[in-house]
Amino acid sequence: MAKRKGLKFIVISDEKIEIINLKKYINFKTKVVAITHISNVLGTVNPIKEIIKEVRRLNPATIILVDGAQAVPHTKIDVVDLDCDAYVFSSHKMLGPTGVGVLYVKEKLLETLTPYQYGGDMIRNVSIDETLFADLPHRFEAGTPHIAGVIGLKYAIRYLETVGLKEIHRHEVELAQLCYDALKEKFGEKITIIGPQKRETGIVAFSLKEIHAHDIAQLLNEDGIAVRAGHHCAMPLHTKLGIGASVRASFYIYN
Repeated sequence: MAKRKGLKFIVISDEKIEIINLKKYINFKTKVVAITHISNVLGTVNPIKEIIKEVRRLNPATIILVDGAQAVPHTKIDVVDLDCDAYVFSSHKMLGPTGVGVLYVKEKLLETLTPYQYGGDMIRNVSIDETLFADLPHRFEAGTPHIAGVIGLKYAIRYLETVGLKEIHRHEVELAQLCYDALKEKFGEKITIIGPQKRETGIVAFSLKEIHAHDIAQLLNEDGIAVRAGHHCAMPLHTKLGIGASVRASFYIYN
């Protein structure tokens, strides 16, 4: 959209977003702020409520969208309390089916949007001359949705609530810290562990000198240890950190 409309596209490149630095990026011209709740590589937790408050102070008209894919499986989220305009997350990150997720948008914002996709059940009336779209939320739900996926997500949410999000978070942070400390003790200066020394989530991403991330992942796989290797959909972050790729261990309730 920036290319099509000639807009400025600015990246906040802090590893953990500092409230005091936001005024360097946001002014009266800012239209949208899209922000990560929890980094999928660093494992850092951004102070999202305070960030939203500061953005509102700097420019009340700015639309704020939060990527909560890493946050929802691990911590309780109240979108009304946060006061974000939109919040998105994935089912498969929270033990649910793949190919389905959730987009929460404030009603007043949804009312200003036109449908991006067309199909059955999203119209109120059709004639040769005019189409009237259905009321919210149906105008954005064209055709047959991923019904089975949504039902699966419902039961995944019930399961996570039964286990308890606080207990899940405590467990994964404890494992991540054990992993961090063991890697540091074993490899010392040879290893670069991305993110804070004190783990905030179950994510531990690292790189080893002179050994490619994909080779590490392959060797670990032979011992039945599942990790992800590569850029983790965050190539600019790896470029900033000066590493070609990293290995990421993601701890959760099944570890």
